[in-house]
Amino acid sequence: MTDNLIEVRGLKKWFPVQKSFVERLVTRRQQFVHAVDGVDFEIRRGEVFGLAGESGSGKTTTGRLILRLVEPTEGSILFEGVDLAALSDEEMRRMRQRMQAIFQDPFASMNPRMKCGDAIGHSLEIFGVARGEEKRRRVLEMMERVGLTPASILYDKYPHQLSGGQRQRAIIARALMLHPDLVVADEPIANVDVSVRALLLQLMLQLKQDFNLAYLFITHDLATAKYICDRIAIMYLGLICEMGTLEQVYRNPQHPYTQALLAAVPVPDPHARRTAPLPKGEIPSPINPPPGCRFHPRCPFAEEVCSQELPHLRPVPGDEGHLVACHRIHRA
Repeated sequence: MTDNLIEVRGLKKWFPVQKSFVERLVTRRQQFVHAVDGVDFEIRRGEVFGLAGESGSGKTTTGRLILRLVEPTEGSILFEGVDLAALSDEEMRRMRQRMQAIFQDPFASMNPRMKCGDAIGHSLEIFGVARGEEKRRRVLEMMERVGLTPASILYDKYPHQLSGGQRQRAIIARALMLHPDLVVADEPIANVDVSVRALLLQLMLQLKQDFNLAYLFITHDLATAKYICDRIAIMYLGLICEMGTLEQVYRNPQHPYTQALLAAVPVPDPHARRTAPLPKGEIPSPINPPPGCRFHPRCPFAEEVCSQELPHLRPVPGDEGHLVACHRIHRA
């Protein structure tokens, strides 16, 4: 049996652009948002695999594709060798017992008319695992494990009666009720106070050990990713530009975009000064991505070949398992 829980190959998602009536009369050419434009990676059992990058880079769409909340345009998503894209709706429904999500905004992802305990244990009823007193017992036990105490009182609270940190813990508890193998965590601590973030990360790591979980950890904050991830992939405009272990990417960043992201992480030194060049301009439109390397219009090291040929992920010389998509590195 392979160590890979998830294998993503050539994954693409293009969303059609909605046009007005006049625009459709002027041109019949269909345009697409290239949200995810061909990514390949694996998530191993029991590891935390990070996806990092700016807003609009395709991180969240990739997570939704893995859960098949949106259908892929091309490519395959293998879960223990089973292609999720080939499953029927009923087969995918059963598979979702093993794949759960932690969403960025806990308030938006909870039913405001459903009590906290009922929301956490709702999946037990959906899949026929437990009902009545057995469901309540399991939910109270999980609430205690994630720090929602006193559980017997918070069970009957509505989402608006909980603090931000408590709502996020409720979302974590809900994701773990079915004891999944994979949890897609989309910016799971972005909407809570800074003082609570470290506690939630520690909780997620402890739960990973307790339940033997694998996380797809989606974030724009490389400082957070450094705390929790085992391996990390850097996304830019629908593509992965660098991937490797945490130590490889943080200590030896090869892609100019990765270097810029790491240089932007604040350091606890008021006298520290930025020395790395800032990328110029803004992230281009995913409707008309630039030819060649997607990053070349902003790259301080761009050469002529960068605007003509799309670089592919290739091993960094002398650094096994470290992959980068950069013409400058591969020619060196």
